[in-house]
Amino acid sequence: MPFPPSSFEGGCLFSSVMADTRVQVLLGTGLTIVSHPLMYVKVLVQIGHEPLPPTVGRNIFGRQIYQLPGLFSYAKHIVKVDGKAGLFSGLVPRLCAGTIGTVVHSSVLQRCQEEGQAEEHGICEKGEEASLKHVVNETTKEMIARSCATIVTHPFHVITLRCMVQFVGRETKYCGVFDSISTIYREEGILGFFAGMIPRLLGDVLSLWICNMLAHLINTYAIDNSMNHMGEFKNCSQTVTGFIASMLTYPFVLVSNLMAVNNCGLAGGLPPHAAVYPTWVDCWRHLSLEGNMSRGNSLFFRKVPAGKLYALDQKRFF
Repeated sequence: MPFPPSSFEGGCLFSSVMADTRVQVLLGTGLTIVSHPLMYVKVLVQIGHEPLPPTVGRNIFGRQIYQLPGLFSYAKHIVKVDGKAGLFSGLVPRLCAGTIGTVVHSSVLQRCQEEGQAEEHGICEKGEEASLKHVVNETTKEMIARSCATIVTHPFHVITLRCMVQFVGRETKYCGVFDSISTIYREEGILGFFAGMIPRLLGDVLSLWICNMLAHLINTYAIDNSMNHMGEFKNCSQTVTGFIASMLTYPFVLVSNLMAVNNCGLAGGLPPHAAVYPTWVDCWRHLSLEGNMSRGNSLFFRKVPAGKLYALDQKRFF
């Protein structure tokens, strides 16, 4: 992933950095609004809420299988129940998280870059060792910036998830950012704002390091610098390694989201719909035993989990 410039001097450059941050906020806001219905469906699938019966379909090999409804069918169901506005439940706290996270990330990264510039001043290294050291240093700075942004914005992330999960039990417990903050503090204290944060942080850190180190290995040993369109190949390698990293660390995302809504007073986080987990490690073990570590990772061609009971037709599919 591209890193911001490592030096900021004078008021003009400071204004430039602030302008870049504003552009990132605007772009992030637009992307968040457009992608919110997809995240809404994804979260409901992650917690195991399946309001629609499975249908008979075929896999890529032509074999007949039972499939759960995909993204568009699920979204149509939400619209049928809550209208089109229902697809944007939890959007406001998510926008708050995105805006604050972008500002915090940019500020912390700028500070890390300034300190790194001062430490590396006068040091001149060449070769693969220097290149690896540069990647490690830049990844470390990015890790610190991302972690700070995640910690600061996690309370808004928790509110977003709980606003979405209310769809399961048709509750209205979390309606608005300030009311939700008051509810969480009253019922769970400060720790309630950070439910599920540890697996989320671990997933972010692991994903970042896997992505950047894999990209470095590919760019160093698999791509010849004399090749035409070398820049395009390197950008492509970054995209591929990012996809691989997100796939490998997806279980952390799943566990984090489940713990954020677990035992919070909503039907979607309580028995019989969901188990109550003392810690995120217990949640991980339970999902692993059930073979559900990738639940919600794909919103298309969703195979029916073994042993899942559907009230609509009272059948078990193995």
